[in-house]
Parts: sequence; C-alpha cells; structure tokens
Amino acid sequence: MFANKKGWKKIVAASVVGALFAGAAHAAEFNFTFAHVLVESTPNAKAAVKFKEEVERNSNGRIAINIRPAAQLGGDVEIIEQTQMGLVHIAIPPTGNLANFEPKMYLFDLPFLLPNTASMKRVLDGEVGRELLDTLDKSNLYGVNFWGAGFRHMTNNVRPITGPDDLKNIKMRTLQAPAILATYRAFGANPTAMAFTEVYNGLQQGVVEGQENPLANIYSMRFHEVQKYMTLTGHAYHTYVAVMNKAAWNSLPDDLKQVMRDAFDAGRDHGRQLTDDDEARIVAEIKDKIEIRELTPEGRAAFIEKSQPIYKQFENRVTPALLEKAVKAAAGN
Repeated sequence: MFANKKGWKKIVAASVVGALFAGAAHAAEFNFTFAHVLVESTPNAKAAVKFKEEVERNSNGRIAINIRPAAQLGGDVEIIEQTQMGLVHIAIPPTGNLANFEPKMYLFDLPFLLPNTASMKRVLDGEVGRELLDTLDKSNLYGVNFWGAGFRHMTNNVRPITGPDDLKNIKMRTLQAPAILATYRAFGANPTAMAFTEVYNGLQQGVVEGQENPLANIYSMRFHEVQKYMTLTGHAYHTYVAVMNKAAWNSLPDDLKQVMRDAFDAGRDHGRQLTDDDEARIVAEIKDKIEIRELTPEGRAAFIEKSQPIYKQFENRVTPALLEKAVKAAAGN
C-alpha cells in the first residue's frame, strides 16, 4: 500500500505540474509561429531556439513561440509570402530572396563589399542595415535585424582559384540572383543558377564544375566530397533578415517589443558565434579531403578590381546614396 501510495502521489504531482504548464501555455497573450528552412543542427536553427527561450523567459510566458524548422512550411519564398499574409509571424529569409520584394537588398550580393566580420557588423548592425530593414515596411514586413551563415567561399574541380582569371570558363553554380550571376560573368566564368538540393549531383555529374557557399553549407551538403579545390575568398556574407509580419509586430505593447528586439539580438549573436566555432572545426575536418587555400592580398585586389563594373551595374537599384554609405561604413569611415 505504501509503495502504491507513493506512486499515486507521483502521478498526482505530475498531473498538477502538467496542468500548470498547460495553463501557462494557454495563458500566453501572443502565440507566434517562426518558420525557416534550416535543418535543426545548423547554427541559425539553434539561434532560433535561443530566440524562443529568451522571448518566453523574458516575457514571463506572455509570448509563446512555435518554431517550424527545415522547410516544414515551404521554401524561403513561400515563407516570406506566408509572413506577409500573417499565416507565419516570424522568418529569417536570405536577402537574396527578399531582393525580389526590395531591390536595395541587392547590396549584400555585391562582391567584396564586406571584407571581414568587423565591416559586416558595421554595415548590417548600423545605419545602413536599419535603412534597409525599414524598406520592408511597404511589403507588410517589419525588419528587426540581420542574421547570417558566414562568408561565402569558392570551390571547383578545374583549377585552384588564386584570382578572377582562374575562373575563366568554369561552370559555376550560383543562386538565382542577378547580382551574383553578373559577378561571375564579369570574372569570366559561366554561371548557372541551380536549386541548392541539386548541387551535389550537379557537381558529381559535371553539369557544373564549381559553386560558392558558406563553409556550413559546403560541409552539411558534402560538396567537399565532389570538389578538388577550395579558396577561402570570403567574397560575400550570406545574410538572413529577421522579419515579422507587420500586424503581428504592431500588436505588441512597447515592453514586449523590447523583449522581442533583445531576443532577436541574442539569437543573431548566438548564431554568429556558433558559425565562427563551426567554421574552424569544418576546415580542420575537411582539409584532407579538399585542397584549401587562402586568397592572397594580390588575388583579393585583382578580384576587387574586376568587381567594379558590378557596382556600377547595380548602383541604381541599390541607389547611389545607399551604396556610398555602405562602402564608407564597411571601410570604417
């Protein structure tokens, strides 16, 4: 009887705790869905969890976040559209996809604009970033801040890339982004837009000979298994925009808006730190499987010189004033 009584007490206690948690969940004043396409092991998927934890703790349960990862609700374009309609409340799409709604986002596809992490933070986290985020208002989105997956690098199967001339006639897979396609044409390559999920087979079968991505994407998709050469060009930062449905954002009182802003910043910083940590590990793991080299100062200078026509070509879409401001901020001026 005594054992049964203890077991009964445990059941009652568990029921009470469960009821309390259920009550807390139902007590949330705001329930938001956060959708993204990233698999849960990636830095920014973990950053989304960090965001959720910060929001729910610091709002004392007034806000509940339901994360839907790994493209459960569709690809980036579908998620953007659902966020505009209010079917999804929070998203972190790449700037390349948002450029379809706001051409000024082409800024982040311009090669060698952001030479290092310090310049990236000055641009993304400063006045230029805020100006770009505010342009999303007309698309029924509130732009909160910028997350990211690290700097993009080049791999290929033809030859080591030491400067732009080495890209001549190489079939490079890129995003379906006009500025990126124009960049590789300027470098003398033959760029081809291809779905991310098809790239491994494309490289394996020779449909394309090279590609560009952050280290996390290269590693998670095992591109290093079907590529011979990698150059750590760091030619562009793979940027995500943390956005909310405008009506959902406006529904929040000022104190909870601040809780959300702080949590978005915590998520951003957590993702950046995890990305940095992962990149050192990835390079160490794959260095015996693919030839890895750093871009020399001379090689970087040659790439920058070849990139100037791209800036001219997209200057009016980004606007000359914003481009000038971004270049100055990147340089620390």
